[in-house]
Amino acid sequence: MSAKGSAEASAKGPAEGPEPGPEGDAADGREGEREAAAGRPHGRHLPRRLVQLYVGLVLYGVSMGLMVRADLGLEPWSVLNQGIAEHTGLTIGTVTIVSGALILLLWIPLRQRVGLGTVSNVIVLGLVMDATMALVPASPSFWMRVPVLAGAVALNGAATGLYISARFGPGPRDGLMTGLHLRTGRPIRLVRTCIEITVLAAGFLLGGSVGVGTVVYALAIGPMAQFFLRLFAIRGLDEPSRVVTGKSAPQEQPAPAPEAAADCRS
Repeated sequence: MSAKGSAEASAKGPAEGPEPGPEGDAADGREGEREAAAGRPHGRHLPRRLVQLYVGLVLYGVSMGLMVRADLGLEPWSVLNQGIAEHTGLTIGTVTIVSGALILLLWIPLRQRVGLGTVSNVIVLGLVMDATMALVPASPSFWMRVPVLAGAVALNGAATGLYISARFGPGPRDGLMTGLHLRTGRPIRLVRTCIEITVLAAGFLLGGSVGVGTVVYALAIGPMAQFFLRLFAIRGLDEPSRVVTGKSAPQEQPAPAPEAAADCRS
């Protein structure tokens, strides 16, 4: 090797290393395929993910209808939807669908991405909620309504774990929370609390049902959803969203497209 060639090689240093041969190219290609596969949903999980998504959404709609029938207080978004239904003559399920679609308009300035779970959430919850209320009559007995409320909250936690673990995108209201979190830099817990207090107050003023069920739901849904998120997690997918527990994502990582939130309320 000439002195000039030696000097150039020395200047390049060991970091560049030798040019890869055919075996190195193949290895790099396989590594790239593995990285690409890790960055997108795994096809082999698709059937299970779809089942979890729609079973979760149906059960969530059932739980919302049962909470209305228990008549002991609703979660904040249902309080608002019930209040609007009282003044419009629409069913609470119809209001849930319409309000979910309108909230999606707020995603435009927040630059949130709509997923299959988002669209399904808007349509399925309201339909199932109305169907549940048509099939389950209201009970005049307080002692019969208490177990209905308890079952509804437990079912809601399981449904939340199912549909969020499917990783098809957040519901409209959860996406609103995560979008505001990303745009304002405020913690999700704070953003979620402010939104839900505002929604609850507006719903109460419109005549929505606020009571012991509202408190029970607020205290129970976080721990229950966290438990069911672990139970229904699909191995090989990314870690489920932390929105449901009101935790912020680690600041050192770039913010991914939000995948749902905690409760579907969507």
